[in-house]
Amino acid sequence: MTRKTVRIAMNGVTGRMGYRQHLVRSILALREQGGLDLGDGTVLWPEPVLVGRREHALKALAEKHDLDPANISTDIDAVLADDSIDIFFDAAMTSGREEILKKAIAAGKHIYTEKPTASGLEGAIELARLAREAGVKSGVVQDKLFLPGLLKLKRLIDGGFFGRILSVRGEFGYWVFEGDWQEAQRPSWNYRSEDGGGIVVDMFPHWEYVLHELFGRVTSVNALAQTHIPTRWDENGKPYDATADDSAYGIFQIEGGIVAQINSSWDVRVNRDELVEFQVDGTEGSAVAGLRNCRVQHRSSTPKPVWNPDLPATYSFRDQWQEVPDNTEFDNGFKVQWELFLQHVYAGADYHWDLLAGARGVQMAELGLKSSAEGRRLDVPEISL
Repeated sequence: MTRKTVRIAMNGVTGRMGYRQHLVRSILALREQGGLDLGDGTVLWPEPVLVGRREHALKALAEKHDLDPANISTDIDAVLADDSIDIFFDAAMTSGREEILKKAIAAGKHIYTEKPTASGLEGAIELARLAREAGVKSGVVQDKLFLPGLLKLKRLIDGGFFGRILSVRGEFGYWVFEGDWQEAQRPSWNYRSEDGGGIVVDMFPHWEYVLHELFGRVTSVNALAQTHIPTRWDENGKPYDATADDSAYGIFQIEGGIVAQINSSWDVRVNRDELVEFQVDGTEGSAVAGLRNCRVQHRSSTPKPVWNPDLPATYSFRDQWQEVPDNTEFDNGFKVQWELFLQHVYAGADYHWDLLAGARGVQMAELGLKSSAEGRRLDVPEISL
């Protein structure tokens, strides 16, 4: 085996997502397993270069995980000028992403990034165009496609379990504390539109790729975005105005006649088995998929409920569903997509979750906010470079 070291600049690793999912559970996990075997006698060895604004925090991370202390930087321009770095990854604040990615593309780096890729559709399409013209490869994180629950759901779809699919209903969210008497679980910028915050910007790109990949292209969106909690408290305990939406209620039409309804909220207390669940109903069967689990009810075993509000139910509706078995081992979804992207860059493997796919997510968020502001359903045009 030949070991090939790959230096990856990772911007935003001091943040929650950049640290936990991308650094620890993806790149460092790849190192713990001995690297990534490309199948041709080459093993990729990822060498992260930690990038951020707080040098002391970067040093602490390097020390904690026994990384080379020389591989940290607060100077993005210097990192991009380093020819030994092949890949630039961004998980920093949304508001600065578009310009940083433009610089990285101009520097000839392959791009792997969190979403949304830009603040608007025009900028997102430009990024995709610039990457194509520069000949660099790109990837946008679409982690939910690799969740065990959704992989089981895709298995059902591919196997024809549902017959003709009629509808999709999604519930996502949890209660994010305001920050006054309990610390908030999300950073304060998430609730300021001027900093790129808002649940539509955050979650509608996810719903676009989930619906697109599993069911078909979304052709229209009708959304209502709300700021239910107008005042929150930041990391320093100071109150601030929440200028971004914290809940969104969307109806999406999908080619072929499928209708999807998805609620997204940071103001909801969870009364479901998982933080996100999708129910799919079809002529031959139904399924409920979450992060890890998936339950089904086939047409042949569907009970026959009768509406009678005068008598209590003597049975559990949830007990009438059957668990879909794992049938395989599921790795961390973020790590799996990192592996696919690295195989794409260094072994030419097929890969379609690129900046153009990311632009569709930006488009969905943009149209969702516009639909809410104008109070009407909007068509979703196809985009191309």
